This record gives sequence, structure tokens and C-alpha cells, in this order.
Amino acid sequence: MKKINIKMFCIIMLFISSVLVMESCKEEWLEPKPLSLFTPETALVDSRGMYAALASADKAIRAEFYHPGGRRLWFELAFTEAVVCGTTDRAGPPMNMNVQITPISHQHSDNRNMLRYWDEAYQIIKYANLVISRIDNTDFANEDERNAVLGTAYFHRAYQYYRLVHQFGDVPFIGREITEPKLDFYSTEREVILRKLKKDMDFAVKWVSDNVPRGAVTNGACLHLLTKINLALGEFDDAINSASDLINGGVYSLMREPFGSQPREDGNYIRDVMGIVRDDVIAHLHWWENKGLPQNKEVLLLAISVDEYADSRLVTYGMYSCVPFWSCANVNMLYTPDGYGPGTSTRAGEEYELAETFGRGVGTARLTSYATKEVWNGWSGNDLRHTKGNWIEMTDLVYNNSATKKGDYYGKPLQLFDGDRILTLDSIRNWYGWPHYKLYNPDQRLSPPRGGAADWYIFRLAETYLLRAEAYWWKGDNNNAMADVNEVRTRAHAAPFTNPTNFDIGHILDERQRELYQEEPRFTELTRMALIFAKTGKSYRGRTYSLDAIGSNNFWFDRVSEHNNFYNKGVFAVSGQEYTMSPYHIFWPIPQTTIDSNPNGVINQNFGYDGFENNVPPLKEILPEDDI
Repeated sequence: MKKINIKMFCIIMLFISSVLVMESCKEEWLEPKPLSLFTPETALVDSRGMYAALASADKAIRAEFYHPGGRRLWFELAFTEAVVCGTTDRAGPPMNMNVQITPISHQHSDNRNMLRYWDEAYQIIKYANLVISRIDNTDFANEDERNAVLGTAYFHRAYQYYRLVHQFGDVPFIGREITEPKLDFYSTEREVILRKLKKDMDFAVKWVSDNVPRGAVTNGACLHLLTKINLALGEFDDAINSASDLINGGVYSLMREPFGSQPREDGNYIRDVMGIVRDDVIAHLHWWENKGLPQNKEVLLLAISVDEYADSRLVTYGMYSCVPFWSCANVNMLYTPDGYGPGTSTRAGEEYELAETFGRGVGTARLTSYATKEVWNGWSGNDLRHTKGNWIEMTDLVYNNSATKKGDYYGKPLQLFDGDRILTLDSIRNWYGWPHYKLYNPDQRLSPPRGGAADWYIFRLAETYLLRAEAYWWKGDNNNAMADVNEVRTRAHAAPFTNPTNFDIGHILDERQRELYQEEPRFTELTRMALIFAKTGKSYRGRTYSLDAIGSNNFWFDRVSEHNNFYNKGVFAVSGQEYTMSPYHIFWPIPQTTIDSNPNGVINQNFGYDGFENNVPPLKEILPEDDI
């Protein structure tokens, strides 16, 4: 792939903005009013122009992992057993799902992420369709070049539809460029969309190369996505084959030894206070300088933070949204047992510079007891993902506010309790452990730091092993399923599983949590598994499911209820909101604004939400004009 310069990128972006599908029906809206001399006929004339258009999709796909107000991925995770929303100081953030998640809830800023997922997915689909529709009106050097561009566009479209059908269920399928107002969309059955995605990705894996710059779509990423689609369709042999082609292809491999730069946090709190030097493969694999290195053979698809060609400098904000609000200088502060508080400080120049190492966390993505304790109990041992320094407990921090020097606790570990007395008013937001090795990266702009510009994994080979393990498990082959999970475990120095008789989907999900936190879209994957349970009739701990009753009885809800210690357990935030959730939240509501702006068609609403009674049968096939 040829790299594009900033001028070409801006030209293509200007062109794309001129062909957006608008919701107005005025006649003058149909009159061509070009913003420049660049038109589809002059901009998309060769592979360089096509890849420039797809650069918009590359950039948009990163948005889930970077956001100045906090990573959007936390919203997905809040619908799982691993995370809840920890923004407890106000009533708006999503906690009481039974009340707050509605077709119009995106109108509240705290729940706007649902609409962002919907809108940005269709934006990327638009960019991909622009290339797909014009592929035969473009000059290419040869057929290989044409097919590589088309395969890349197919990947972007398939990636977004794979997410949409597991977040929202049946959705409209748009498979072509739309050049005029269209107000007659209909929902298409989820499995019909997945079959189309499989067809497209079968093509993509034949033509997309691994010889591309970091951040671009690779053949490995295509095989990985195809494996997920095969699983979603219940085609487990095909999932095993596509995963095996990737694992055994000779291009990618799990990193098993330290490589690249040595982790070295600003402030040196871990080294100087905890006495830990993190020279291990897990710390190196997730160190911000090492993710994009050529010797990193594990990365399949990487979100590039600093990209001179796309004029982007995206910040992770992981040290802000995912780390506890340990620095809480307000009514929820962490007091010392002898009453001095706040006990912690983010001020520069403190003797114990906690902020430089851990960032100024606010606890938006609050990990549950499942994620902080349950998945490690009995299995941690020498697991590098949970060793001191890589994993941080609140008791690893010390009272560092110089004001506490007046008492006896300055420089001593934080305490949650003093006998029966709790030393904070909000343990939800202020007190939980977290994987420091994943969330730390230096902040080039903000002080105290919140997590600066750094690359982020989207697809890694470790997940491919876990996907193949899942496919084996669905087929009843526990031995091979366990062997694949053990490849990931033993790389982290964790003890391997040894009993295939008791091995089940829970072991795979636990390993996904240990390995893929803040990488996998866990709600998407749990929903996919729930639909497989319903389709196959396979039981989960004595319970069976059906597609007809998916909104009222499903594996996703049972799994969350079983392991999340907040939802429906009588837990209240300090704002007064109770943490609740229901089985129908397996799908998010279709945004009401989308339904209302489609008067000549019917976009169905999901079960459990207002408007479901107006549904019509979804389309059972891809329309001919969209089958490109």
C-alpha cells in the first residue's frame, strides 16, 4: 500500500463530506453543488485515491479506543460481567439500565455512546461502500491491486456490521453507495447479514496482504474477523480452519520473550517504592512503545494514535476512565485512619508521585469483583498479568498528601477500613484493583496525566487462539479447546488447565477477561455466544435457550447475573441510582431518531423497548442492488 500525504487525505475527506446522505427532502438538495473541483471521477481514479478514502474508515475505527472524555469501549463493557459505570456522583450515567436504556436515552449526554456506535458504524460503512461501488470505475495496475482494495473495503464493512448485529440485532443492510436521499430502509435479518459478511470476507482473505504498514488492514485481521463471523453463524469447522490458517500461517506468533523497550514509568513509583522491575513478556507486549514494532509478531490489527498521514494524535485516556478515583479531593475522599484527608494528592512534586505512575483516574469503567478477584482466585499464582507491579491493588498506593505528615500514616499503604469504620464514602468509584501494565502510557500534554497518545491493540493472535478454543468447545472437543487456552495461559506463566471433563465456556470467558480486558468488545462477544446457545440448543449449566425467546431468556443475562456483583443485587450509587439490568438488554434499542427519519420504510425496534409493537418481518435476503 502506498502511503498518502496529508494533502491527498484532505482532498478525499472533502469529497466524502460532499456526498453524505442527508435527511432533507427539498428539491434543491438534489442539485449538484460541488465544494471543489474534486469529484468521484477525479479523486477515486487509482488505488492511491481508493486507499485515501479508506483512510477515513481506518481513522473512524480507532474512535472506540480514544476519546478525550474517556474511552468509549467502557460503555460496551458496562453491559458485561466485568465492568459497571463508576461515575457515581450524578444520576445520568448508565447504571439503572431498566430506566435509563431506552430508544431516546441517547439524548442524554451520558448515554450518547449508543448513538455514537450506531452513527459511526454507518459512517464507516458509507466510506467502504463508496470504494466498493466505484471499484470498477477505477484504474488499477493489475487485478491483484484491485482485489486488495476491494478486500480492504469489505473488511471495514464487515467489521462494522459484525458489531452492529450483536449490539442492535436486525439492522438495515446498506451495501452500495447512496447518492440521493433515501427514506425507505428496512431491517435485515441478522443471520442474512452475517452470511453476506462471510462471503465478502472469504474474498478478502484471498487478496488482502500482510505486507502493509502498521495500522492498515492485514490478511491476519481478515482471517481473524472471518473466524468470528464463522462462529456467529455456528459454522465451527470453518471457524477452526480460518483460525488455524492464521495461527499456522507462519506470519504471526505469540510473543513469549521480552522485546523492544523496557517499561519505565515516569515518577518511578513502582521501582523506587514497590521495588518492582517489570522485565517480563506481558509488560513488554503492552508497553506503549512496543506495540507497533516490526518484531511484534502478535499484532493483527493496530489502532495508530499518532499518524502524520491522517493528521491524528489520539489519546487513550485509559489512566483517566479506567483507573480508580484514588485522588478524590472531594466528599468521597480517602481519609487516613486518624482523620487527615484527603489522604492522597495529584500535586506535582509530592514525595510519592502517584499521579505520574498511575494517572488521574476517575473510575468511569469500574471493574467488578469478577474481574478483580474471581478470575484470579485459585488461578493466579505466577500469572504475569496479575503479579505485583503489573496488577495494582489500592493497598499498593500510599498516603502521599503532605498534609497527612501531621499524623502517623503518611507514606503507609491506603486502607479501606479502620476496624468497622470505612474510610471513604464511595468505595464503588474509589477502591478496586486494575491492570496497570495495560493502562499506563505517558501523557505528553496533561498534568496530572490521563493517558496520552499511544497505539492500541484491536486484534491480537492471543484472541485467535481463544476463538479457536471456543469453536472446539462448541463441537465438544474439550481437549483441543483446553490446549488452545493453555497456549495463552502458559505464555503468561500461568498454570495450565488439566481437566478437560470440567472445562467449559466459562473457562474461555475467564481467560478472555484476563487476556483481553480493554481490547475485546466483550458485550458484542457475549451476545454472539448467547445467540449460538439459542441456535444450537446447547445447555449452559443446566439451562437451555431458544431464538424465539432471546429477549426474555438468554445466556448473556444469565452470565452477567451470575458474575456481576452490582446489577440486580440491591447496590446503589451515592447518586441514588440502583444498578439494574434485564434480559432484553441483550440488544440495545434502535435510536428513535433513526426510526423517525425513515417514514417510507420500517426499521424494527428490539424487544423490550417502546415501538416493538410496530415491527414488521425483517428482510430475509440481501437486496440485489446491495449485493456488491
